[in-house]
Amino acid sequence: MKKLFPSLAVAGAFVAGTNMVSAKVAAVTMLVQDAAPESEAGFTQILKEQFIQGGAGFMGIVLLCLILGLAVAIERIIYLNMASTNTTKLKQQVEDALASGGVEAAKEVCRNTKGPVASIYYQGLDRAGESIESAEKAVVAYGGVQMGQLEKNVSWLSLFIAVAPMLGFMGTVIGMIQAFQKIAAVGNLSASLIAGDIQVALLTTVFGLITAIILQIFYNYIIAKIDSIVNDMEDSSITLIDMLVDHKK
Repeated sequence: MKKLFPSLAVAGAFVAGTNMVSAKVAAVTMLVQDAAPESEAGFTQILKEQFIQGGAGFMGIVLLCLILGLAVAIERIIYLNMASTNTTKLKQQVEDALASGGVEAAKEVCRNTKGPVASIYYQGLDRAGESIESAEKAVVAYGGVQMGQLEKNVSWLSLFIAVAPMLGFMGTVIGMIQAFQKIAAVGNLSASLIAGDIQVALLTTVFGLITAIILQIFYNYIIAKIDSIVNDMEDSSITLIDMLVDHKK
C-alpha cells in the first residue's frame, strides 16, 4: 500500500499536467484562429497606410508605372499565347498538302491556321511559283515583320521597369533633403524631428523596387516566349524551303 500511494500520486499528477497542457494548446489555437482575420486585415490596412504615407506625388507615379506595365504585360502575354502554333503539326499538314494538292492546297492550310509561322509559310508558298530564291527572300522579309509584331510594346515594359525604382530613389533623395533642412533650421539633431521624412523617403524606394521586381518577372517571361516563337519561325522557314525544293524535283 505504501508503494501504491506514490504511484497513484505520480499518475494523477501526470494526468493533471496532460489536461493542463491540452487546455493551453486549445486556448492558444483558438486565439490564433480568432486573430488570423485581424492580422490579415491589419496587413492590408498597414500596406494602404504605408502607401499613403509615402506621399501622393511619387507614390502615385510609381503606382501608375505598375498599372501601365501590367497592362502591357498582360496584352503581350495574350498576344503571344494566341501566336503560338503547333509547328510540328503544321509542317506535316503543309507537307501532306503539297504532296496531294500542290501549292494551292498548302496555302489553304496556312490560311486556316493562326500564328506567325503559318503566315511565313503562306508568304513563301505564294512566291514558290517564281523561284526558290524568291520564296526564300519572302520568308526572310516577312519573318522580320513578324518579329517586329512579337516585340511590339515590350520596350515600354522595360521603360517602366527602369523608371519605377528611379522614382523611388528620387523620392528618397528629396525626403533626405527635407530632413536635413529641418535639422539646419532647428539647429539640433532630433530623431523625432526627422523620423517622418526618413520613413517617407524609404517607403518610396521600397514601392519603386517592388514595382520593378513584379514587372521584371513578366518581362522575362515575355522575352522567353518571344525567343521560343522566333526559334520556331527560323526552324520552320528552313523546313519550308526544303519542302519546296523537294516539291520542285
